[in-house]
Amino acid sequence: MSEKQKKATAYWRENLKYLVILLTIWFAVSYGAGILFKDALNSIRLGGFKLGFWFAQQGSIYVFVILIFVYVRLMNKLDKKYGYNE
Repeated sequence: MSEKQKKATAYWRENLKYLVILLTIWFAVSYGAGILFKDALNSIRLGGFKLGFWFAQQGSIYVFVILIFVYVRLMNKLDKKYGYNE
């Protein structure tokens, strides 16, 4: 295996690691907070709405958008690390 292939494999492996972590966070927030833990979270109010309802309707979308920005930042750092930035 050439050095270029090793670098590309390491880059892809690290990229997949980031994807799994970020998608797990998104799943936990959208499914967990919006569905599984809805009853426990409904005892807390945010802006007049029950927190479980808020996560199901808006919170998971906000978290998803934040995770997109986190992913972009992580990928920019990863590109620089492996020399793929232009």
